[in-house]
Amino acid sequence: MSQRAFPHLSFYCALFLPLLFIHHVFASTSSPQVQTLNTKPDIINPKLPPRALSSSKKFEGSSDLVQLRYHMGPVLSSAPINIYLIWYGRWANSQKLLIKDFIHSISPSAVAAKPSVSDWWRTVSLYTDQTGANVSRSVLIAGEYVDSAYSHGTGLTRLTIQQVIASAVKSAPFPVDHKNGIYLILTSQDVTMQDFCRAVCGFHYFTFPSMVGYTLPYAWVGNSGKQCPEVCAYPFAVPGYMGGGGPGELKPPNGDVGVDGMISVIGHELAELSSNPLVNAWYAGEDPTAPTEIGDLCEGLYGTGGGGGYIGQVMRDRRSRTFNLNGKRRRKFLVQWIWSPELKACAGPNAMD
Repeated sequence: MSQRAFPHLSFYCALFLPLLFIHHVFASTSSPQVQTLNTKPDIINPKLPPRALSSSKKFEGSSDLVQLRYHMGPVLSSAPINIYLIWYGRWANSQKLLIKDFIHSISPSAVAAKPSVSDWWRTVSLYTDQTGANVSRSVLIAGEYVDSAYSHGTGLTRLTIQQVIASAVKSAPFPVDHKNGIYLILTSQDVTMQDFCRAVCGFHYFTFPSMVGYTLPYAWVGNSGKQCPEVCAYPFAVPGYMGGGGPGELKPPNGDVGVDGMISVIGHELAELSSNPLVNAWYAGEDPTAPTEIGDLCEGLYGTGGGGGYIGQVMRDRRSRTFNLNGKRRRKFLVQWIWSPELKACAGPNAMD
């Protein structure tokens, strides 16, 4: 449910799933027109694990002990999934464009080289409801609301974030979209959030009628660029205690550590909201207030050979910028893998096995 901070300090449910360094992605400070990306990029793994591990086709977060179960609730199966963006704080247009390009890249109609963001979302679309209807592959930005006046202050909590949504629903005005909608709140780098950096980099839930007037699925993701990039924008920033003892920081694909870091968190939360919008559909564990969801199972895994502190094999362009997915407008992104209900393992379209 939440993309947790410091997952590299513990092990995932005491299974073979080491909770790895959290990943999230930044908005671009350079336009896609000036990118000169190699059509045949290098394949790299900053710290490849022993061959005995990486040769296993299901090493990447797999385990027969993972009990991901369906709890009979809805998934977002109606097309399209409508994303209502709430920009809280001050955002550069280049940052907004980068995030919107990622969201636009999810739908299969988006033209992109392989491995693509749309291919990545195909794993999310494997999840179904009790009628057999799959999570929709079509995702649309249905509206935007800008709150650059920080109407609820620069320090938010899990409750005041719902007040931000209420303001947007009343003022935008956004429609009340119970069936297809996701309300995505993105806070700028000068906004603090309860548990941000310490315990979470993003989270999702649903609004309370007493706060907003309606029950609506929502997600929050913060820009960690100034507050904790080494926590929430890993591997584009590295904790100081890792100096010399592990892989160095990687170059973000769009040159913005904060927003390039957010994008993987956004992908994580959108995948979980689509497969578990009311926290009664797809998750592991017995406690619905703290579920382990399809993104949680694969935190820190970006490619083949990942696990145990390794991000896996990813790609690098001729400017040494690191990515694993292609988007529209020739964008590049580094986004975590998602748990596949078919493979019973973490999966991504850049898999090498």
